[in-house]
This record gives sequence, C-alpha cells and structure tokens, in this order.
Amino acid sequence: MSNSLARLTLVAVGALVCGISMGYGDTAEAASIREIQDQGKAMVRDAEEMVMHGGMGDGHAILHHCAEVAKQAQAILKVLPARDEHGKEAVPHLQDAIKHCNRVAELGDKVDPGASLNPAVKARAAVKEAMKHLLAMKDGGA
Repeated sequence: MSNSLARLTLVAVGALVCGISMGYGDTAEAASIREIQDQGKAMVRDAEEMVMHGGMGDGHAILHHCAEVAKQAQAILKVLPARDEHGKEAVPHLQDAIKHCNRVAELGDKVDPGASLNPAVKARAAVKEAMKHLLAMKDGGA
C-alpha cells in the first residue's frame, strides 16, 4: 500500500469515527468563532483547489485536497459550540463533506480523475453550505 494511500485511509477512518461519535460542541474544546470561521475559509480554499485540479485531470491533487477538506471539517466539528444554532446547522454539511471525501479516498489517485471529480464536487457543495452557517455564527451563540 502506498504511503499516501495509507494516510488517506487513516483520514477516512478518522472521519468515519468522528461522524459517528457526534462529539462536537464540548465547551472545553470550543474555539473562538473567528478561529472556526478561519478554519472554514481554509476548507473552502482546499475544496475549490480540489475541483480545479480535478478539471485539469490531476487525480493526485484531488485526493490531497479532499484529505485536507476532511481533516478541516473534522477539526471544525470538534470545536463547534454546542449552543450555537448556526453551528448545529453546519454539522450535517460538514459530515457530508467528510463522507464525499471518504469516497474520493476509496477511489484513490489511480482512477480516472473524472470518476473522483463527482464526489469532489459534492464535497465542495457541502463545504460551501457549511460555510454559510459558519459565517452566520456570532460570539455568544446568538
């Protein structure tokens, strides 16, 4: 198994565990709204890069950026404030992004990039929808 495939498999397993545990929102781990939004912006950049590279036929780059999207989505899920309604609304979209990126990881970088582009585009759509909710978050959970 290649080193990058092994790492992506590890990310996929972590994403699955994160999605199942629903362990987001612990106030002890809660980050500032600004930090969450900055992480979300980085996630959107990776999602855009992922799809752009997919359009150019670069399967390895799709895989790399999708792994980053999944990692960032997991990090956001861990620190979302439990009382913030907008944060709660972002959760299913973040989980969808992770799910679609897991599909990209399953396909790997040896398949036709067009095959991995479909779940990558779905992941990007989920990321953009999650970001709408993350940007609506205000300090104090209002």
